[in-house]
Amino acid sequence: MGAALYLAPAQESSYTYYMSENQAPYRVLARKYRPQNFDELIGQDALVRTLTNAIDSGRIAHAFMLTGIRGTGKTTTARIIAKALNYTGPDGSAGPTTGKTDDCDICKAISEDRHPDVMEMDAASRTGVDDIREILDGVRYAPTSARYKVYIIDEVHMLSKAAFNALLKTLEEPPEHVKFIFATTEIRKVPVTVLSRCHIDGPTLADYYKTICEKEDVKADDDALALISRAADGSVRDGLSLLDQAISMSDGSVTAEQVKGMLGLADRTRVLDLLERSLEGKPEEALAIAEDLYNAGVDPSVLIQDMLDFVHVLTKFKAVPKLQDDDTTMPADELERTATLASKISMPSLGRAWQILLKGLGEVNGAHNPRKAAEMIIIRLIYAAELPDPADLVKKLKDAPQDTAAMSGAPAGGSVPAGATVQKQSGGAQAALVHAPQETPEPVVSIETLADVVAVLEANKDMILASQVYNYVHLVSLKKGHLEVRIAPEAQDTVAKQLGQALKQATGDRWMVSVSGAPGQPTLADMAKAEEQKRFSDALADPLVKSVLDIFPDAELVSVKDKKQ
Repeated sequence: MGAALYLAPAQESSYTYYMSENQAPYRVLARKYRPQNFDELIGQDALVRTLTNAIDSGRIAHAFMLTGIRGTGKTTTARIIAKALNYTGPDGSAGPTTGKTDDCDICKAISEDRHPDVMEMDAASRTGVDDIREILDGVRYAPTSARYKVYIIDEVHMLSKAAFNALLKTLEEPPEHVKFIFATTEIRKVPVTVLSRCHIDGPTLADYYKTICEKEDVKADDDALALISRAADGSVRDGLSLLDQAISMSDGSVTAEQVKGMLGLADRTRVLDLLERSLEGKPEEALAIAEDLYNAGVDPSVLIQDMLDFVHVLTKFKAVPKLQDDDTTMPADELERTATLASKISMPSLGRAWQILLKGLGEVNGAHNPRKAAEMIIIRLIYAAELPDPADLVKKLKDAPQDTAAMSGAPAGGSVPAGATVQKQSGGAQAALVHAPQETPEPVVSIETLADVVAVLEANKDMILASQVYNYVHLVSLKKGHLEVRIAPEAQDTVAKQLGQALKQATGDRWMVSVSGAPGQPTLADMAKAEEQKRFSDALADPLVKSVLDIFPDAELVSVKDKKQ
């Protein structure tokens, strides 16, 4: 019998819904069609290839970091990895696999989230060091039935600093039977712990990694090792981890293209194309390149960061060209192109690009839609490229001819207007009447009351000081060039000094502001408050208002306004 839906009255104006026993509970599509193995993952070719090669070759890392925006399959991938590593087959004798895991009881339990050796933790709700201690207490014990204990920590960037520090030692050297899988939407918030005690330069690291490849019987391009050493940023351990990943991803030969894809460099040549088109002021080409990079999976924040890195390199090459010969961390073709581009761009343009991208990086990281924010930064960079350099602009202004009113000869029999001079042109054939600029006298500032002082401060946009004077200054006496006041304790300590300087700047005369202990007049704020209270009292005494309040006893007088003239 098919499923049926019944309605039965439960209360006077509501209904209770009943489902028949034969109707299965509904599962949302996102859960119903969740991938169960590597073959079902879509859009993650590089990740699948890396993990597949690692499992097939036996080079299984002890920790994995999965990053990406929401809904890209980070937690799903973590569960697939857990099943792949713990696969035992239908008879319990098989090893880790990259294929289907439906015939394994352990994998079925993992899929149903009921296996005791695969534990998931939401770091968004369990951020403290005590939560991590629970994990560390269980690490030393062997798994109950699975091959590995797998700890999946979602939103790992939410862990506190103390929690990260507590996890660090175990994460560096975990027991053989433990694997960690981290998932995060914000990889840049994960602390970068310096695992090496010293910073080693790129060429030394590249030579060392080349030696490691020879010992491991692995072929590796020099450009690929240079990319790895640069990404290691001086840490031998970080670089070895990247090299290990590159070997797992390759088929026995590590190439620069493979390393670029592994590191998410999104083809730095294309990033350089984007920067070049932006600095040339070509919006259509630049945005098309950006679109291609987004479609390739490039994170907008990483894209802006890569453009910043190129601007830094370009600026160094522009300032000291011989640095091009000493750089060994960039591939030869990239180095040559960067040097050529540096020779074509002016230093002011590079400085302006750096400021735009640096400010834009913060905007992208904090934006609700990072992609749109990144595109706005690129457009801003494109149109800033059309602005002239300040030095060229100043030179043009200096070389520009003065505006003249051409005259066919000197004024006949007339006098030259006031403020004008007659200059002869070359050859004496014509004369030009040039009006000399006349200075406009500054208006005289009259200060006779404390209200005048506040008005002067507001006219000069010194609103903070004007507010201090309005609320906390009691006038004792006021003469030309001398102001004696009493200042309330709530005011800033520097009000008197700032007031003297502001009045001198506004009037051109020297003003002495002295602080007195005399009571003085009420502050302007107190006067305004007293005036407002008087207006309310007068209004309440008005016969018409009194009659209205008598008729509507719950009414309240809120404000009093003057009649319009």
